[in-house]
Amino acid sequence: MGSSCLHKCNNPIAPSLTIQFHLAVQSSWGVLFDWDGVVIDSSPEHERSWELLAGERGLPLPEGHFKAGFGKKNEVIIPSLRWAEDPVLVRELADRKEELYRGLVAERGVNILPGARELLEALKEEGIPRSVASSTPRRNLEALFAATGLDTLFDAVVCGDDVSHGKPDPEVFLKAAAALGLDRNNAVVIEDAFAGIEAARRGGMKVVGVATTHPVEALKDCDLAVTSLLEVTPLILGKLLTAP
Repeated sequence: MGSSCLHKCNNPIAPSLTIQFHLAVQSSWGVLFDWDGVVIDSSPEHERSWELLAGERGLPLPEGHFKAGFGKKNEVIIPSLRWAEDPVLVRELADRKEELYRGLVAERGVNILPGARELLEALKEEGIPRSVASSTPRRNLEALFAATGLDTLFDAVVCGDDVSHGKPDPEVFLKAAAALGLDRNNAVVIEDAFAGIEAARRGGMKVVGVATTHPVEALKDCDLAVTSLLEVTPLILGKLLTAP
C-alpha cells in the first residue's frame, strides 16, 4: 500500500505517502471534504475526458451520463455505461480516462471553488482536523495538489485508491474519520454529489451539501444546503454536530 493516498499530511503530498491511522488531534470533531465539486471544479475536464475516451474507442455515451456518474468510481461508471465488464478492460479504460483528464487539467488549469480555501484556512487556524475523502485517483490528487498547494491545508487524504467500495458506500468517509482519529458521530461531511450525500448518511454522519452539481433545492437529504462554501464557517459546522 505504499502508493496509497491514505496518509497524514506532515509532509505535504510527499513522494512516499506514509499510512498513519492514529492521528492525535486537539479537536474532538473534524471535517471530511469531497474533492471535485466541493474544493475544486474540474467537472468540465472530467466530462470532456469521458467524451474523448468514447471517441477514441467508438463507445456510446448516453445523455445525462455525467451527472448520473458524478462522485462514483470509474469501476462503477464503466460497467453502468455497458462499456465493459471484464475487470482488466475496466481498469484499462479507467486509467486511460484519467490520463486524458490529467492532460486537460495540465492544459487548462483548475479552479478552486469559492470559499473552499478560506474555510480550510479557518478550520486549520482553529485546530479543527480536515481530510480529503474522495473517489479521485491518487495520481489526479497529486497533480492537483501540486497545481494548487491545497495539500498544506489537509491533515489526511483518503482517495479512490484506498477503498474497495466507492460511494454511495460510506467506506471512504469512515476511513477518513479514522485517519483523523475521529468517531463517525464527530465528523461533518461536505459533499456535492447525490452518491456522496448518500454515503455520508449511510455512514451516520452529518452532511453539508454544496450546490455546484445540483441546485440547492435538490439537496434535501443534507443537514445544511448552501450555494457555496462562502456561506460556511467553523462555527456553523460545529453547531451541526450538536443539532438534534
